Amino acid sequence: MGLKSMLAKHYGLEDCELITLEGYDSVNYKVNCPQGTFVLKQYPYSDETLQLLLGEQLILEQVAQLKSYNFPKGIPTGSGKSILVEENEMYRLLSFVEGEFLGDVPHTQELLYSFGTFLAKMDVVTVPLYSPAIAAKETQWDLRHFQSNYTYLQYIPDSKDRNLVDYFFLQFNEHVLPIGSRLRKGIIHNDGNDWNVLTQNGDVTGIIDFGDMCTTWVINEVAVALTYVMMNKEEPLKVAAPLINGYQNIRPLETQEIDVLYYLIAARLCTSVCNSAYAKKQKPNSEYITISEKPAWDLLKKWLTINPLKATNTFREAANLALLPKKSLEQQWTRRTAHLSGALSLSYTIPIQMHQSAFQYMYDTSGNTFLDAYNNIMLAGHCHPKVVKAGQRQIAKLNTNTRYLYEALLTYSEQLLNKFPEKLNKVFLVNSGSAASDLAIRMAMTHTKKAKVMVLEHGYHGNTRMGIDISHYKYDHEGGQGRQDHIIQTEMPKVFGSGYDDNGTAGDYFATRAKGRIAQNENEIAAFIAEPIVGCGGQVPLAKGYLKQVYAEIRKQGGICISDEVQVGFGRLGSHFWGFEMHEVVPDMVIIGKPMGNGHPIGGVVTTAEIAASFDNGLEFFSSFGGNPVSCAIGQAVLDVIEEESLQAQALDVGTHLTKSLLQLQKRHSQIADIRGSGLFLGVELVDQNGLPHTKLAASIKNGLREKFILISTDGPYDNVLKIKPPLSFTRHDADMLVQAIDQVLMQIQKK
Repeated sequence: MGLKSMLAKHYGLEDCELITLEGYDSVNYKVNCPQGTFVLKQYPYSDETLQLLLGEQLILEQVAQLKSYNFPKGIPTGSGKSILVEENEMYRLLSFVEGEFLGDVPHTQELLYSFGTFLAKMDVVTVPLYSPAIAAKETQWDLRHFQSNYTYLQYIPDSKDRNLVDYFFLQFNEHVLPIGSRLRKGIIHNDGNDWNVLTQNGDVTGIIDFGDMCTTWVINEVAVALTYVMMNKEEPLKVAAPLINGYQNIRPLETQEIDVLYYLIAARLCTSVCNSAYAKKQKPNSEYITISEKPAWDLLKKWLTINPLKATNTFREAANLALLPKKSLEQQWTRRTAHLSGALSLSYTIPIQMHQSAFQYMYDTSGNTFLDAYNNIMLAGHCHPKVVKAGQRQIAKLNTNTRYLYEALLTYSEQLLNKFPEKLNKVFLVNSGSAASDLAIRMAMTHTKKAKVMVLEHGYHGNTRMGIDISHYKYDHEGGQGRQDHIIQTEMPKVFGSGYDDNGTAGDYFATRAKGRIAQNENEIAAFIAEPIVGCGGQVPLAKGYLKQVYAEIRKQGGICISDEVQVGFGRLGSHFWGFEMHEVVPDMVIIGKPMGNGHPIGGVVTTAEIAASFDNGLEFFSSFGGNPVSCAIGQAVLDVIEEESLQAQALDVGTHLTKSLLQLQKRHSQIADIRGSGLFLGVELVDQNGLPHTKLAASIKNGLREKFILISTDGPYDNVLKIKPPLSFTRHDADMLVQAIDQVLMQIQKK
């Protein structure tokens, strides 16, 4: 029987015009006929769906008591059936609810308040009701079952987008699931989106489509509604307050419900983009399924820039609840002073109390979000979900030491060594770059039977006793003990200010001077250690050709060459994975650390089989935690993220863009004397009108950017170099924000 014949036979509707409407779990038609306008829904028959539809009909009958609002009304057949079953199909006829969709009208404060009021009044009716079928229903659109969407994550094509969604899955597990059993439950509509909510004359007048109705956490009603009204808004939190306030005045929310809203909204957005990604594979041309995809992605990315504490306090204030308690800066500073040494420094004139972080953002306890252009250790991004979960899984399974055989150590060592030239084929894993530097010097002395080490001025290689000995940045600093007798100090081959060009002539000049130092200590040098770009020296790339000549001279007299890649390694330089590659040399040892574990303490020494064999002299080397399975799993995850997200290419692209923008900025500000570095490891040297180091200006810019919620730091012998080395999740947009902010700070300083 055709649909028109069915409508005539069972509902008495003649001369019907049927217009197809897209639906998710049903085939929908708008029915126009002389008797009025209706909606016909068609479902494949199943006992479960039939019981759900009967439960939905019960709810519709109950909400009909809210006389000031409009809801779909079930139209029974001539025989009084609310659900018609024919030929293995089910049909349901509903009244057509008139009104303007929420998505088609301006979202005024008054409208949003009325929306909150409406949802609360509806929930007052539905939450106490009980339907066995609805209680048993499980849908991926119910945030209580948010994790069921995880299987769709694989359909999101872009790895960075995938990991953004994965981050919010992780946060849901941390912040929502632990209190899920304490959140109030009941039947809610669960889909107050722009195209279900109806309005008239600036007020919400009704709602349609109860297909996602379920028994769930009641706060999800508010979370879903907020998700949709916040889309396409410049300042999403501003539209949240009136809706929450309207709801709160009718049906008060509990503090714990308010406090998970930030993560529930993120979960709804993730549910939307996950299902859109999956649906596009199934129905690539469906506009209905993907209608909210772009605004959902836009809001999800903006959501990451919003401090969760700021969002929670905004929601609490709207609900007339007390704001989150906060310890004062003075109180925390006093506690730190009482228990920690003054030898531990704090960044910025006004220190920051950090609370949380995500990718290139850090969140403080005052609700501010900082763009991180400084913390190079978090190479993959703060709290990257792949890295975090790798550690969580492994520590729940096994954590031991290298006196046992286990897969994590073997797999990680193999994958790590694949990143190096063939001759660098042995790795020693420790817990920090400092420990790696210490071990490397010990190995060099054992291998060469020599005792002296040649180092660069302003180099830094760690905080151990030996690390300080080989770090001019430390031993020549205030409080340092000066150069030890076994340390040979040579000039940092810095092109800027040398009077030479970086076409090999500067390299020749500095290499000649270094060779003179080597000649004075001929056959006594165990090792020469240098960073490819000297970080603490002011982000100074070594002059071209310098390392080739110095390496050859060191090796000629029996020493070994060590490249300290702790700061610059793992793709940060963009053009090369390791810094030594940019100088076209292969060292005998490489020291790695910092970004190796994305914040987890890992370090290592990579060397040749020959050097490793000479160290195997009967005196066992053992590090209690070096190479433990948890560290290896995390290190493996970092390498995977670098590959999956093409972070080296990103460092090159964003770094090139940032460098060009800084060069343009230099044309407007004469204090910018030099811009140097590679990829996302950059230095900006500042001088005064006499060409002298402008330490005060560098500090003013650093603190000025802090006031604009951007993090950088300063370095160099005179602390006059801005150092820029952000997580590699840093984007071109972030780079533009940074340059614009530096420009603004400089102009403000000039006005003063």
